[in-house]
Amino acid sequence: MNGRDLVRAVKDIGTARGRRAWRSAWRHRRADAVGLPRRGAERARVPGSLIAAEPRPGGGVLRFARSELLVRVTQGGAVFWGWDGAGPSPSCAVLGGGPEPDPRAVLEPDTGGGWRVVSERVTVAVSRNGQVEVRTPGGAVLRRERPPRWWEPVRPVPGADAGAGGGSAGGAGARWLVRSEVPADARFFGLGGRASGPRLRDGVYRLWNTDPRGGFGPGDDPLYITMPVQLVVADAGTHLVFYDDSWDGRVSLREGEEGAGSGPDRPGVSELRMDGGPLRCWVLVGTPARVLQGWSGLTGAAAVPPEWALGYQHARWGFGSAAEVRRVVHGYVSRGIALAAVHLDIDHYDGHRVFTVDRRRFPDLPGLARELRELPGGGVRLVSIVDPAVRAAPGEGVYEAGGAVGDAGAFVRDAGGREVRGEVWPGSCAYPDFTDPAVRLWWGGLYEERLANGFAGVWHDMNEPVSFAPFGDATLPRSARHALEGAGGDHRAAHNVYALGMARAGYEGLVRLRPRERPFLFSRSGWAGMQRYGGTWSGDVETSWPGLRASLALVLGLGLCGVPYSGPDVGGFGGSPSPELYLRWLQLGAYLPLFRTHAAIWAGRREPWEFGAEVEEHARAVLAERERLRPYFVTLAHLARRTGAPYVRPVWWGTPEERGLRDCEDAFLLGDALLVAPVLECGADRRAVRLPRGRWYDTVTGVAYEGPGQVLLDAPLGRIPVLARAGSVLPVRVAEGAGGGVGLEVWAPARGRTGGGLVVRDPGPGFGAAPLERYTSRWAGGEVVVETEAGERVAGVSVRGL
Repeated sequence: MNGRDLVRAVKDIGTARGRRAWRSAWRHRRADAVGLPRRGAERARVPGSLIAAEPRPGGGVLRFARSELLVRVTQGGAVFWGWDGAGPSPSCAVLGGGPEPDPRAVLEPDTGGGWRVVSERVTVAVSRNGQVEVRTPGGAVLRRERPPRWWEPVRPVPGADAGAGGGSAGGAGARWLVRSEVPADARFFGLGGRASGPRLRDGVYRLWNTDPRGGFGPGDDPLYITMPVQLVVADAGTHLVFYDDSWDGRVSLREGEEGAGSGPDRPGVSELRMDGGPLRCWVLVGTPARVLQGWSGLTGAAAVPPEWALGYQHARWGFGSAAEVRRVVHGYVSRGIALAAVHLDIDHYDGHRVFTVDRRRFPDLPGLARELRELPGGGVRLVSIVDPAVRAAPGEGVYEAGGAVGDAGAFVRDAGGREVRGEVWPGSCAYPDFTDPAVRLWWGGLYEERLANGFAGVWHDMNEPVSFAPFGDATLPRSARHALEGAGGDHRAAHNVYALGMARAGYEGLVRLRPRERPFLFSRSGWAGMQRYGGTWSGDVETSWPGLRASLALVLGLGLCGVPYSGPDVGGFGGSPSPELYLRWLQLGAYLPLFRTHAAIWAGRREPWEFGAEVEEHARAVLAERERLRPYFVTLAHLARRTGAPYVRPVWWGTPEERGLRDCEDAFLLGDALLVAPVLECGADRRAVRLPRGRWYDTVTGVAYEGPGQVLLDAPLGRIPVLARAGSVLPVRVAEGAGGGVGLEVWAPARGRTGGGLVVRDPGPGFGAAPLERYTSRWAGGEVVVETEAGERVAGVSVRGL
């Protein structure tokens, strides 16, 4: 327990909720003492020597003295390997067990007594002692995984099988370790949402979804979303590795070092230690774009949010009443500031109980929703918080309905069959088991109440899951039992996928209830594959300049893990930002997928006019530019679903071989067309910007700069540097007309060069197909022209950069 947690724990004793939390934490500790198997004496094991190899479709099975390894290359080039019977399924992340084996991949002898699987895009070599290498077709080694090590009980321990399915070395209770080496020049990214990223430096990163219990900054780890997903960028190529194991673990990273002169290189090292579960992994190789496309194919395409959810949204814990919601919305409308949605937090519930409404404060919530939807400019939507914890008391409708689900009810139970209780906002609560399909079906149906009250979307909170605790993990006891899709197991295997199951329940329920509308859902916690059901946000980022920097790190890191729709609490969650910090945060948020202000009940206001006339004017311009670019965000949303490419990308995305760009963490690409350089330091009015190769235009001054290289640009309080790639064609909002309010903007290509862009127009609120439009730009007869894929010139294009 750190000092901050100790002080909080002592203070909690003086409150009724705090005392209940103490009792709940002690109950959880006692439950684990009884319900978890004791490890006892353990022995280490390694694979031993290679004995035999058996060809299989796409690869083969290699048998060692004390283990066996399945290696498979699939269609599309994704590589799978699993030890001791661990196969691709069952999996919460990978769809349908993954792609079919590649029939052209062959198993053949390798040098030194090993074997290798050779395919068109990748070669996997296995040595005679169990070392696995991933090589490019040219022979360059992208990853070298040393033989794994397991720690198994000397004698079988009753209950030690309480883990995820899919097979695992030595049983699900066996701890394991793998140590991998990557090229000396490589950089590590990913592992979910990391405040210290996006580049992951030397250190230890835990794999356990965690509520940090207060505002967090770059030094806090872990946070709400952790994933055993690692993206590695090196001169030899880019690869993504995913260890499909939801148990608690730790990743130790050490970047490599190139030898001076003729000295040897020191490779980069990644060491993964897991407390149990199957030892299996997937690897994808290629360019960053190809790797993320393969990852999307493996774990599912990203959900496309409704068009309005790509606009600016305002949230607050503490609106308190319908009258206050009206007051805030009127403030935006009367000032001509665009607003797409308002989010209601737990204070609109009756006693903080999920799927209820405080009718005294919100006497006619459906009427309020209709009133806001009818406002000019497309209206304002209402979005509701949904927590997983259900108040456990007689007469509570949701609780009693959950008790009637199936034979044992909907709620998580302990090893003795008793409901697990935790302390959350409503008091003593039970927790739905979202790893049970019947529970997901029941829970999804409850969203009908939200829709009936006029809500257009939901955000899932407190779903790590949280149980208030003054000590230990603020979550369910590890011995709590879960269905785990019929395999059975405990919270050690279910914890990290709990929120993923909740997101699936909510998303599928909303689709059943309104099949002609794309759901809007985002979740504080999640795991690999969560993009199928929506997005996420930063959680309770601290109100500070380091918190601002952490906001960008989270969005970039999550995008590289396949979660393209995310954003921070603009202004931070728990404090009162200065006018400068608020405006700089708003300027960053305007170029991120989820653009939402949010604040705690005790925090300062987040309405632009609360920061003075100057900030209000600058904020109006920021929000107007977001509205102008909303068609571009629509395009990026549909492209993320089609290709897996995140909206927000590192500046090295298109040129990962440029080493100088790999260490750039304070700027990003928005799609292919724009480079955004937010101001992340107090008092700065200029900043250095590192450019990828090509010509880039300052979108305000029109001045052109040539990359690669670094330039120093003005960044007065009213704006941040945003540059457009020469030749890029992008859709923007124009006055309503023949194009449905969407026009094209082109930035002049360099003389003798061409450019282009992709456009996807919103197909409406449903799941209808959205045609992809391809455009090229070039110089012709002394002017810049834009043409369709069929070679037809497009009229009415706004040409910039001349």
